[in-house]
Amino acid sequence: GGPRPLPGQEVSVKVLGALEDGGLVERDPRLIFVPGHGDVVQALELGVPTMQPGEVSFFLAAFPYAYGRPGSRRCTTREPDVPPEAPLLFEVTLLEVRDDPDPQLLPPAVRLRLGSQRRERGNFHFARGDFAAALRSYRLSLRALDGPATAPPGPEEEEELREQRVKCLNNCAAAELKLGRAEEALAACEAALRIDPDNGRALLRRGQLLAEQGRDADAALVLKRALELDPASKVIHTELSRLAKRQNPASRT
Repeated sequence: GGPRPLPGQEVSVKVLGALEDGGLVERDPRLIFVPGHGDVVQALELGVPTMQPGEVSFFLAAFPYAYGRPGSRRCTTREPDVPPEAPLLFEVTLLEVRDDPDPQLLPPAVRLRLGSQRRERGNFHFARGDFAAALRSYRLSLRALDGPATAPPGPEEEEELREQRVKCLNNCAAAELKLGRAEEALAACEAALRIDPDNGRALLRRGQLLAEQGRDADAALVLKRALELDPASKVIHTELSRLAKRQNPASRT
């Protein structure tokens, strides 16, 4: 009973997903997402908007609408892998439909969960080569994580919000590079470094991008700082060596 989800509304669903042999690979008692944001597999993106609150539906999803040709390797033993090209059967219960809330009005713990969910979805798209979709998910994650909230976070939550923002900005930089947008990638690195000036990943990528722009002196300063933080990094040594040879072609060191 009740209206179906409208574009831009947030939904809560209970999801079970099974392989053809009956093996359970998805179990989420309350998955929250906004259809169209790319946070979930396409079977749910397309299927849930056809449902009404309280309805239970079954969606048989061919692999392009589930986890794609590569399948999915899970981080924990509690979550079985999804084999390549696996169709999935989803049992979905639509629990609730509501307007997409302003992230600034959400408690810090909810913002962290939402930001993490969207960043992980961006990683899913990135691993499959859909860099535009990955970037969209990363930006949605930042929208959840950024800015002051009506309920101020505690010290631990504030630190975790900072860490999540830096991870997300680094991922944005990687996606921008894959899309051939070096200036946007550099801006994302610099935004990450404004939050964490000693973030090694952002320093390395910023140094590489500055070197590509021919700003060798700036690049060397950034890479030397990265090397101070990680003296054993072969990648940073290689980048500095390349800069040195470009500045002095006769040098062999």
